[in-house]
Amino acid sequence: MKGAGRPANQGRRVAARNRAALIAAAREVFAEQGLDAPLSAVARRAGVGQGSLYRHFADRIALASAVLDENVQQIELAADEPEADLASVLGVVTWHLTRSTAFVDLLRIRGARGDGEQARALAGRVHGVLSRCLPAGHRLSADDVMLAVAMVSGAVTGPTPEERERRALAAWSLLGIEVGPLRPVETDVDV
Repeated sequence: MKGAGRPANQGRRVAARNRAALIAAAREVFAEQGLDAPLSAVARRAGVGQGSLYRHFADRIALASAVLDENVQQIELAADEPEADLASVLGVVTWHLTRSTAFVDLLRIRGARGDGEQARALAGRVHGVLSRCLPAGHRLSADDVMLAVAMVSGAVTGPTPEERERRALAAWSLLGIEVGPLRPVETDVDV
């Protein structure tokens, strides 16, 4: 009897979809509850079991690092868009600051453990993007803009993304730096 029996193994396709769902769920749960949120809440939000979470991520730090890496990938993609400029890229950076505020904790944990190499590498990638986006003769250097990002991240507080966005935009305004629309960048996941 053809067509009966077990469905075809979707292996890699399901694994990629589960990994993407876990990263998206982690971004939301950690932003709402902090980096110490139960990993079971992340798995539940992603619609997968905890076993699937641990097949993809050895621990909380690995999961949070994957979110940070995706944030940086989106910033890099924003810089590659045809109409990209500093303001539009800063809009993506700021969206991530307002949605991933709990990840400041990750940087502190890594720094305390002396394991900041990955955080430095990610910051280096963002610095490179900002360097490319700065127009010739701009009043700020990429180092200045990185410092401004750090300053704005310190101002991004509040219980809702809308409140964090309001505070972030106020901070950019005080620094005299134009920011484009706050938005994520869609990434391609092979599903």
